[in-house]
Amino acid sequence: MPAAIPEALTAPLASIEDALERGLASLSLAKSLDEAIRYALLNGGKRVRPLLAWSACEALGVPGAASLPAGTAVELVHAFSLVHDDLPAMDDDELRRGRPTLHVYAGEAMAILAGDAMLSAAFDVLVRGAPTSELAARLIRELAGGAKGMICGQVYDTLGFSDERPDAERVEAIHRQKTGALIRAGCRMGAWCAIAERRGGSLPESDPPELGAITTYAEGVGLMFQIVDDLLDVEQTTELAGKRTGKDADADKLTWPGVFGVEESRKMVERLRNEAERAVVPLGERAAPLVSWASVLACRTA
Repeated sequence: MPAAIPEALTAPLASIEDALERGLASLSLAKSLDEAIRYALLNGGKRVRPLLAWSACEALGVPGAASLPAGTAVELVHAFSLVHDDLPAMDDDELRRGRPTLHVYAGEAMAILAGDAMLSAAFDVLVRGAPTSELAARLIRELAGGAKGMICGQVYDTLGFSDERPDAERVEAIHRQKTGALIRAGCRMGAWCAIAERRGGSLPESDPPELGAITTYAEGVGLMFQIVDDLLDVEQTTELAGKRTGKDADADKLTWPGVFGVEESRKMVERLRNEAERAVVPLGERAAPLVSWASVLACRTA
């Protein structure tokens, strides 16, 4: 991401890192497994998903700290997905965030097991960290849906489609699920934390309109994020990106620049950014951090 991110956007990072550390410490894992997860989870990472959950919570008028169980859980699922995505059977990557990937560092078996453990730990965090069982159930439903969408997107991206459809439809289906589904889940989870806090722990029977605004925002940002990722894979060096670039073209994968071209991809990023920003206008000034995040993520360089 760009170096000059507004300080207000990164202010929650210390709280998020502390929550991740505490969540991992509470699991009582075998030493080797704990060390592997720490390597994958705690050493670097943009924390985009928990930061968006925090900002979504604040956009609904509740201090962002209420979103920490949601942010911790969604980051655990994200870290699991990266570890498994890097495996030889998947993208076969040897570099992540400028360091050896977990299967290179700790072995393929440990990488598989660490990913499994992080996925299950995410739901444990929600059960133990949500203030009410009703909220925990809602957050679990959101996270399970996001994880399912992410995995389906990975299936399409890695193994292809079983039906015939144009490449334009295929690449959008991949993007909206592989990356977008978990970003959508994180934003909605942060919003649900705020809704529950405002209602004294109870939840409404139907989705309130403000949750719809957060959802539209998240869907725009989620698709935009993956398009930018595809552009970086084409335009960035491995050193700047912290991971191997050019790999999508080498693997003959469907990407937004590959289907639509670089210029049209940049135009789509801008359209999605504008749509996301417009979606949260009704939430007022409290949504300013979400607007800022849309700008930051549209212009990121890593």
